[in-house]
Amino acid sequence: MSQAPTKTTDEVSSVDIDGAVEAILGAIEQEREREIITRRFGLYDRKETLEQIGELLGITRERVRQLEKAILVRLSLAAKEGRIPAVQSVEKAFLRELSESGRLATVADLTEKVLGSKVNNLSRSRVAFAATLAPKLVVVNENDHYKNAVAIAEYGDEKKIQKAVDEVVAGIKKHGQPLTIEQLHDQLNHEHPSHVHALATVSKHLSSLKDMWGLNKWPTVNPKNIRDKIYVILSENGKPMHFSEIADSIKESDFSRKNVTTQAIHNELIKDKRFVLIGRGIYALDSWGYTKGTVSDTITEILQKSKEPLHRDEIVKRVLKSRQVKETTILLNLQSKPQFKRVAKATGYLRC
Repeated sequence: MSQAPTKTTDEVSSVDIDGAVEAILGAIEQEREREIITRRFGLYDRKETLEQIGELLGITRERVRQLEKAILVRLSLAAKEGRIPAVQSVEKAFLRELSESGRLATVADLTEKVLGSKVNNLSRSRVAFAATLAPKLVVVNENDHYKNAVAIAEYGDEKKIQKAVDEVVAGIKKHGQPLTIEQLHDQLNHEHPSHVHALATVSKHLSSLKDMWGLNKWPTVNPKNIRDKIYVILSENGKPMHFSEIADSIKESDFSRKNVTTQAIHNELIKDKRFVLIGRGIYALDSWGYTKGTVSDTITEILQKSKEPLHRDEIVKRVLKSRQVKETTILLNLQSKPQFKRVAKATGYLRC
């Protein structure tokens, strides 16, 4: 399932996130408490740790944590009671966007949807901060497994959302290869594919390419180098390709950093055991059953497996299944190589 297209400037929700943040901060009476919140959430600059803020203010890390928690509780209560109208305003806009995108979105995606071209690290931090105080929203905090995300609270708390994300990851792992969102939806208990898509985007263990979702370590959805990109191109094509065709396909793809030379492509094809040369500049995947070696090697393997003499036409037929070469090349090998001996008219066998 493809992600919804980015809205144009005219279509983006009218959200004054900067004004909302200023209004929220204005509800904090003590300057030291405002300092803690702005630095912890990165509302004016980068986010800072408890230790960094404690050192600046001359208090312990634990004291900063206690103050932050107390401030957020007060602000959340004030927002719930309607004493900070700015929170209600942004909450309404966030709910509208989340309802259209599977009830859940990463902070990065939500920020882009509500602010459009104004998106940057600062705006993302401000969106996350405002969402933290909105009573009808729940925030998924970033860690090694999950991206910072915002969800509609009535569908579950942070732990429930994390569990749902984990189930998506587990479904892909169990399948062992990339899946579409629709295929994932068929496996999982969610009312709509858009919800599955939203959950997948929150996981740090998943990647997608051309509507297929898989684990980050799978090159078919997360090609990290030239060899991985070659693998994706061959897999999608489903049949052998000349190295120049592979180079052209990479240049025309949606890959990042796709401006590579044809010679670089050829060099990587030679080095990687996954790619098998089966003709003049033509490569296939070893997973398709192709093996490395000359035409003579292929004939030898065919005759060894046969354990009896084969007619030359049958040998040609079997060789062409694994090599893209001219028929005359196969016949020439049969006639000229000493390991092949005719035992009857037009029949060859492997010399013992």
